[in-house]
Amino acid sequence: MESLTLFCTGALLAGGLYWFVCVLGPAERQGKRAADLSGGSISAENVQDSYNQYWSFFRRPKQIEASDKVPDFVDTFYNLVTDIYEWGWGQSFHFSPSVAGKSHKDATRLHEEMAVDLISVKPGARILDVGCGVGGPMRAIAAHSRANVVGITINEYQVKRARLHNNKAGLDSLCQVVCGNFLQMPFPENSFDGAYSIEATCHAPKLEEVYAEVFRVLKPGALYASYEWVTTDKYNGDDAEHREVIQGIERGDALPGLRTHVDIAEAAKRVGFEVVKEKDLAKPPSGPWWTRLKMGRIAYWRNHILVTVLSFLGIAPKGTVDVHEMLFVTADYLTRGGETGIFTPMHMILCRKPE
Repeated sequence: MESLTLFCTGALLAGGLYWFVCVLGPAERQGKRAADLSGGSISAENVQDSYNQYWSFFRRPKQIEASDKVPDFVDTFYNLVTDIYEWGWGQSFHFSPSVAGKSHKDATRLHEEMAVDLISVKPGARILDVGCGVGGPMRAIAAHSRANVVGITINEYQVKRARLHNNKAGLDSLCQVVCGNFLQMPFPENSFDGAYSIEATCHAPKLEEVYAEVFRVLKPGALYASYEWVTTDKYNGDDAEHREVIQGIERGDALPGLRTHVDIAEAAKRVGFEVVKEKDLAKPPSGPWWTRLKMGRIAYWRNHILVTVLSFLGIAPKGTVDVHEMLFVTADYLTRGGETGIFTPMHMILCRKPE
């Protein structure tokens, strides 16, 4: 009887682990399984040290402000979080307004398609995705517009993931991924028919630097649309709670410093762009973009237990638990920023390079 009890207990534990890993493990878009979590291009034994190094940037803020330090800072961040993002969020590393009657997946796709619709490109046009991540938006935009999309990301591991997903989606002929710094892009002048960036240029220490590069590679008359992370007119720098929320977002998302909503158009104009349109896509009648974060809290605790178990068993690298916890804390700051209205991740600007 005792051996039967032990057998049943063991079978229950094994079944529970299988359920966690194989049933709950995959991301909503089947991009990454929990058992495959890694540190990107960072070796497993160095993930914990890299996480500690990431936080050291915030203890030396002057280094964050220097353009030559930021690329390594952002690259480290995305090595640490890319697998967790794919597993727990999907292949599109951005937010979107909630849409009544639509799933998160469909709302995300619509938000991405809007970006390419704004720049009015025709099938066969060559367009640039500035900060493409693992290519979720790129694939949606290529399938929607039939344009040839070239994406650039600073993270080599994301390049590999994006190419893998492009191949699986059958979009290799329309999607190309390049590893590079969007502050110094490896493209000739006047070589793109349009460009977009979705919540990516917030990582630039100075917005003018990345906007100047986009301006350089666009053909005269071409359009550029960007969704920017900014503080809104409701943000009060003298309010301690407001400062805590914004600093929490900066620390948890590898940001050298959030810009204000008025900075965006000014930066675009300084590098030569004509501003065609500017709008906060988070404002009503758009549905709250942060609802998915709030709804995901139960999933977080489920996932955190799984990550802890996998780390204990040596399947996930040491340090993965710390990274996952950091992202959960950041999700709370993002939610507070959305609920108070002091922060938006989708301040849209549409620019044109003069003829």
